[in-house]
Amino acid sequence: MAYPVIQLKMGREASVGFHHPWVFSGAIESIPDNLEEGALVHIADRNGRIIGTGTFEGDSSIAVRVFDFSETEINEEWITNRIEQANDQRLLLGYGPDTDTTGYRIVFGEADNLPGLVIDRYADVLVVQISTIGMSNLSPIVIRACKKLFNPIAIIDRSEGESNVVDGKAVEAVGFLEHGIKLTADVMGGQKTGFFFDQKELRQAVKKYAHGKSVLNAFSYTGATGIAALLGGAASVHNVDESKAALELCLKHATLNGIDSKKITTQEGDAFAWLGAQKDTAYDMVIIDPPALAKTKREIEQAKKAYHFVNRAGMRLVKDGGIFVTSSCSHFFTEDDFAYTLRRASVQAGLQLDVLEVVRQASDHPLSVYFPESLYLKSFICRVRKLK
Repeated sequence: MAYPVIQLKMGREASVGFHHPWVFSGAIESIPDNLEEGALVHIADRNGRIIGTGTFEGDSSIAVRVFDFSETEINEEWITNRIEQANDQRLLLGYGPDTDTTGYRIVFGEADNLPGLVIDRYADVLVVQISTIGMSNLSPIVIRACKKLFNPIAIIDRSEGESNVVDGKAVEAVGFLEHGIKLTADVMGGQKTGFFFDQKELRQAVKKYAHGKSVLNAFSYTGATGIAALLGGAASVHNVDESKAALELCLKHATLNGIDSKKITTQEGDAFAWLGAQKDTAYDMVIIDPPALAKTKREIEQAKKAYHFVNRAGMRLVKDGGIFVTSSCSHFFTEDDFAYTLRRASVQAGLQLDVLEVVRQASDHPLSVYFPESLYLKSFICRVRKLK
């Protein structure tokens, strides 16, 4: 099928040529008249040669999201094949039905050549999130493809802050496994799609270091990282979060995994304010995982101040020789920014941080060599020593 053609300026073809999936508005020479937002388009170089196929996103700075780097038709067969390829990659990682990890991300947007689409799997339930106009237009065939490939008991659409059952029966709390840990997600009302699959690897690392330790889990959400610590032999975990519903799931997760209820406590409140108010170095391990503090470039300077505050407050609560685990999910706050913040905060707090590990997002949120923007989550695990 021939789509309308968007032509690029001379010398601006290299990005698409090297398979980056975004075409910025400044790279475009011409756009067909009356082209509708979300329309499927071909992308042509200055000589008229078709070098990609994608969707036109209108006045956005990212004017085109590229699906394929050839002249092709984006139809139901194409979408189904792409989703299947993405899922095959997750199966290769050891995730999927009849494994010890039945909760995972099937599709991670541009990193899986499906711009604007996220599909998360919770055992037999799928949750879909769509973030672009073009993918929204394709959503009916995405749903049909999911039904064909996975035959789920329900498909939930969590786009634009809403929760809708688009296929199957209504569900709320859905059980799944992550590396054998029994977990539950509120797929209708929880944050994002109901859970944060991207911290799988960090939870495994925390489990490794937690034996015998008293642990603070700040910004705990439903407590999965704290549960991993307890299964690793932690003596106790205190979870702090502003969501009462999330904290209730912390306790439910302890019960599901056979953990003594005396070892887990919860406290409802603003974790930023709570951390700032604490004075005693009371924990063998402190885990902080705040929400994204810089969602755009314009927010980065203010976010740096917030990351500095929360990291300095958190590391000061770690006993001498203990472990500090800190994360950032802001793409615009780079790993170098993060390291600088930790250097500055630790010196001001009179502490030495020895990095044990740097952990990035789990492999079901793949890092694409063609799309550097796919890297967003990074965590430092450090041993804390007090300077004399």
